[in-house]
Amino acid sequence: MITIAPFKALRPEAQFAKQVASRPYDVLNSKEAKVEAQGNPASFLHVTKSEIDLPENTDIHSQEVYLKAKENLDAFISRNILFRESKPCYYIYQLVMNGKSQTGLVCGSSVDDYENDLIKKHEFTRPEKEQDRINHIKTTCAQTGNVFLAYKNVEAIDALINDWKKERSPVYDFVADDGIQHSIWTINDAKVIDKISDLFKTRVPVSYIADGHHRAASAAKVRKALGDLATGGSDYFLTTLFPSDQLYIMDYNRVVKDLNGLTAAEFIEKIKDKFTVEKIKDALAPAKLHEFGMYLDNQWYKLTAKEKTFTTDPIGVLDVTILSDNLLDPLLGIKDQRTDKRIDFVGGIRGLAELEKRVNSGEMAVAFSLHPVTIQQLFDIADSGNVMPPKSTWFEPKLRDGLLTHLIDATEEA
Repeated sequence: MITIAPFKALRPEAQFAKQVASRPYDVLNSKEAKVEAQGNPASFLHVTKSEIDLPENTDIHSQEVYLKAKENLDAFISRNILFRESKPCYYIYQLVMNGKSQTGLVCGSSVDDYENDLIKKHEFTRPEKEQDRINHIKTTCAQTGNVFLAYKNVEAIDALINDWKKERSPVYDFVADDGIQHSIWTINDAKVIDKISDLFKTRVPVSYIADGHHRAASAAKVRKALGDLATGGSDYFLTTLFPSDQLYIMDYNRVVKDLNGLTAAEFIEKIKDKFTVEKIKDALAPAKLHEFGMYLDNQWYKLTAKEKTFTTDPIGVLDVTILSDNLLDPLLGIKDQRTDKRIDFVGGIRGLAELEKRVNSGEMAVAFSLHPVTIQQLFDIADSGNVMPPKSTWFEPKLRDGLLTHLIDATEEA
């Protein structure tokens, strides 16, 4: 069973919440972050992407950047934009996108649980991305990035959280510029806090990382690196736990720069060995598993994987695997999607028009739209101890940075 704990969040004064809240550090590059934070000195991007406040030629992984993040975080506190909660609390975080609501519990999750595989993973991490977060956490003494966890629904937890929402007003409630509504409640009643902790400890055997593998791995490595200097705060890391039936996984699509020396006609003929190919009029968001859209030479096609072209094990049955094993690797020569510069990935939030745009511009030669991975597929893979192919899942809506930060100093209790 998993262990969670309340914590004393560093969070904005209510009047600054919308200004502070920023998109996650890893969905923006430095130039995009600078534009987004322009004219907003309270944007948390000044902490998570602090290179925006340094000369343009600054190495974004230099210690100068992490020290600037610490300086900016301290300034937010001294300017009374952020304050520290007086006692450990749990927090409820509700997001609403296009009329669809999902509600999670913000808490500290146990580093021991992560290391003992009670927090299940489904992706490999990259050392350079881990090191970036390790340096950021160690220098700021803060976990600024939230790890998005899923768990299989427990009715008693759902009921408790829903009751709290109904009976109390949120401390933050605003609609961000992208139209997504963010609402947060503080759970500060000791009896309710104990009840929540007990429910997770007795009713939730494992949780699953949906988004944030690098943030989780970095938190664990920071604790190890601190050694005897580690505090109670470093035994936990910042997470939001969502019941699985509320999660929305979007498609994660692919674009490829060239056809590996083939003409369009030759390419289509070779595809027919493993897929049925049908010309269609409109852009295709696949309606079911094992169906794919393809955009090539101003034309959309529907591809359907033929029988016996894939296995039924948790990895083999994934559409990202089917596309890789039957098309990207044998026809286009893309063997490692993590490192091959000829392939790029487009989150479903950008829409199919983005695929057409990338191909029509001449930047890319062909695009593929995929059906989203299901939450059950994610659970099956994590439970089997396997990992998904890269860029398999895109979760929306995303939690905002800056609304709830977990400090790991000596005064932290979780």
